[in-house]
Amino acid sequence: MSSGLFDYSHFPQISGELFRTVQRRDLFEDDKRFVDAEPRVDPDLLFERYLTERSRREFDLASFVEDHFRLPEPVAAAPDLAASRSMEDHVSSLWGALTRTFEDADSAGSTIIGLPNPHVVPGGRFREMYYWDSYFTAEGLAAAGRTDLVDGMVGNVASLVDRFGFVPLGNRAYYDSRSQVPLFYRMLRVLEREGGFDAVAPHVEALRTEHGFWTSGADRVADADDPAAHRRVVGLGDGTVLNRYWDDRARPRPESYHEDRRLADRVPVADRPDLFRDVRAACESGWDFSSRWLADEDLTTIRTTELIPVDLNAVLYGMESALAEWLPRVGRDEAGERYADLAADRREAINRYCWDPDAGFYVDHSWVDGERSDRLTLAAVAPLFTGAATDDRAAAVADRLRSDFLRPGGLVTTLEATGEQWDAPSGWAPLHWMAVTGLRRYGHDALADEVAERWVDLARSSFEETGRMAEKYDVRSVGETTDLGEYDPQYGFGWTNGVVTALSAGR
Repeated sequence: MSSGLFDYSHFPQISGELFRTVQRRDLFEDDKRFVDAEPRVDPDLLFERYLTERSRREFDLASFVEDHFRLPEPVAAAPDLAASRSMEDHVSSLWGALTRTFEDADSAGSTIIGLPNPHVVPGGRFREMYYWDSYFTAEGLAAAGRTDLVDGMVGNVASLVDRFGFVPLGNRAYYDSRSQVPLFYRMLRVLEREGGFDAVAPHVEALRTEHGFWTSGADRVADADDPAAHRRVVGLGDGTVLNRYWDDRARPRPESYHEDRRLADRVPVADRPDLFRDVRAACESGWDFSSRWLADEDLTTIRTTELIPVDLNAVLYGMESALAEWLPRVGRDEAGERYADLAADRREAINRYCWDPDAGFYVDHSWVDGERSDRLTLAAVAPLFTGAATDDRAAAVADRLRSDFLRPGGLVTTLEATGEQWDAPSGWAPLHWMAVTGLRRYGHDALADEVAERWVDLARSSFEETGRMAEKYDVRSVGETTDLGEYDPQYGFGWTNGVVTALSAGR
């Protein structure tokens, strides 16, 4: 399958001498602001002007950039609010503020990838469509009666599969080499719930294409005598094939160039390509970053590609199960049976390789050293969310969530406080949705209700204090947001709005 990688030389804001100069001069606090800028003139002319003007004594780089690029601003970061406005009113008003159109986006030099329909974006610095965010946002939109937006967003995801053979992390050129948690099938479940199978049927083949992307190379590793990996697939030496996160580029991320270069300065030159790839692979996971991926608490020890993530494989089990159900309904009985077999094999493998009987919890598995990870994280709820867990193991996970993860504001993401944003004390909307949905699926309704109530109360308390909906929260004390990770706290916020809306509606 084609990698679909862009030629970055066509984008002066993400490659080449101008890009490197702007980043070295530290013109912007957030590297993403420049890579999202749009050239005011043709890129070839822009670069020619730069080469001509840079040698002049009076040349000012900041002025050149301002003159030749349209610089983006945050989306719906902090709108003015009436003092009496409720959280529900605020979220309802944000659907329009966060909806953007990209049908004319493929202009010369723009890093935006065009989409045919309006799309709800996360907000703040995240001005474009993001893959796994879109599912959690769609759950809220459906609960709010905005199935028109859900249908259009599903069409956007399908259009990306048709164009690239997979769903990029977001509709930016610099996201061309990685995807994200493959929840397209869950977006189709939302459509099915709201409009029946007829709404799903046109997209079944696109879902098969996406599955092919994630399993590309499986035949190369399935028969290996020892553990072996190729891109996103891992053979474990016994015929079992599972998946990992990956990125097809091994270089600094344009949108986080400073952070990646500073990190790379701390490791030997020969180790830097692997470091860059593991950083990027963690971005594909959505958990950027977490002690989950680290050999110790230092980000230079990141080893994402060495791990078989329990959540990724649980979601792929859900995808395979959906295909096994839907393909016979479009007259593809034999293909449906193949996916049913794949799902059954994956479920068995998840419960064999990713279940820690001593911890009573699902964990990641290292295919490199053949051992289960000792990091306990909320990724353990994914097998409950997709139905890959057994009943007894779901009960054990529920017990562990209550005893170790439950906080006043909901569930803490990990038990480690490293300063990374996907560690303690952060709580995140998508993981709360997966936990609540998974617990209910296995009959643990009381705990699910308690988690949902604490999370919604946290969001409400924070909103009443700040007037904003946050990307993430500190679950130790209701109402306080947390400033962790490589960028400032962001507000809007698509998946928080979606999950709060859906949970409040009893979904």
